[in-house]
Amino acid sequence: MRDRFPLLFISGLVVLGAFGSFVMSGAKRGSFADRLSTYRSEPTGARALYLLLNEAGLPAERWQQDFEVIDRGTTLVLLGTSFRDETDKKSKNPGSADAGFSWDDGEELTDEEREEFKERGMNAFRSPSVTSDESKKLLEHIRNGGTVIYAPWDKDENDLLTAVDVYLERAENRKEISTLVPAQPSRFTVGVERLEARVRVWLDLPPGAVALLVDEGAEKTVVGLVPYGQGRLIVVGAPELAMNQALTRADNALFWRAMGRALANGPIAFDEFHHGFTGDRSIAEFAARYGLQFAAAQLLLGVMLWAASLKRFGRPKPPPDAVRIGATDALFATSRLYREGKHFAHAAAAIAKELSAEYARKAGMPARAEPSEISAALDLRGRKDLATALLDVTRAANAADSDASVETVARLAALARLKLDASPKKGRTA
Repeated sequence: MRDRFPLLFISGLVVLGAFGSFVMSGAKRGSFADRLSTYRSEPTGARALYLLLNEAGLPAERWQQDFEVIDRGTTLVLLGTSFRDETDKKSKNPGSADAGFSWDDGEELTDEEREEFKERGMNAFRSPSVTSDESKKLLEHIRNGGTVIYAPWDKDENDLLTAVDVYLERAENRKEISTLVPAQPSRFTVGVERLEARVRVWLDLPPGAVALLVDEGAEKTVVGLVPYGQGRLIVVGAPELAMNQALTRADNALFWRAMGRALANGPIAFDEFHHGFTGDRSIAEFAARYGLQFAAAQLLLGVMLWAASLKRFGRPKPPPDAVRIGATDALFATSRLYREGKHFAHAAAAIAKELSAEYARKAGMPARAEPSEISAALDLRGRKDLATALLDVTRAANAADSDASVETVARLAALARLKLDASPKKGRTA
């Protein structure tokens, strides 16, 4: 067992490291995830909305793949998802150091917007934009009777909005909390009287579209439903409505519950793929984000060096010839001293004493107990064979007076030692 301990220790460290990295990565998601991600538990996340729909018994789930294949009947929820083409020079990462970054409409990024981006989770740098092919798949999904809820974070003209003739206008009072009211009674706003949120964009809807929520002060549409083919696109100009920090205001939570119930004919899938979360991500990838692989490698290297310092695993190896020959010579020299000094009784007593100490452990007695006491204890435990063998060795040791008698004691002790390792015969209890 002692030889296997390093292997057990290393295995335990590996299991503990894997479990620890999983727990740490799960805990870090709360602040690491991107803005409006259902994994983010910070005020700007949407985790509370996801939990709210689940607690309401609605089929909410997380979508962790691209839009190339969309299951029929699935309602996709895109919160703050970017449709910017990553190959477009105008669409540089707003977190970059390039002071010349500008939005698609030519407006330069303000200090406030730069600070806003810095507050996003680090996963924002891993969040891909929706491609043109994915936009076509989304439109095809809507045409075939699907529903998509899209909450743009800013004035982001893209293929999806252009196809349904929806145009965005940047709200003037973006810093202030606006009061939103239902534009007309609908099953998407059942029980909703007033909502409170910061509006990012106002909507310019095409003919045939339905305004669901309007800004009470500006009297402009904030949430609208646009029919397209057999399905519909719901555009939300106030993405803060989905944030953790806003769900407790007014009827915000009631609005999402009413919306979820109106769309509960299939799964309600929150897009996490474009927030940087994919279904095939491993625990190792999460650990790599925080540099845990280097700490784990150093720890593993240290354990391996320690294990290597033990020089061997498994069964003991035969001693080298020099050690074996030296030990044999020492044994012969010791035996010669005993013979020349006629220490027959002492040698026999030493053999009997060692055997008695081993038998004492089996009998549950102190090592210094008398052989008679140990024999009685073994007899009580049902090992009369051991008790008899111990007494035979003790009597032979007491009567030893020659080389032959010492040899006899050693032979009896060896046989008695074999009986100690052997299992008791049937009908006896140990």
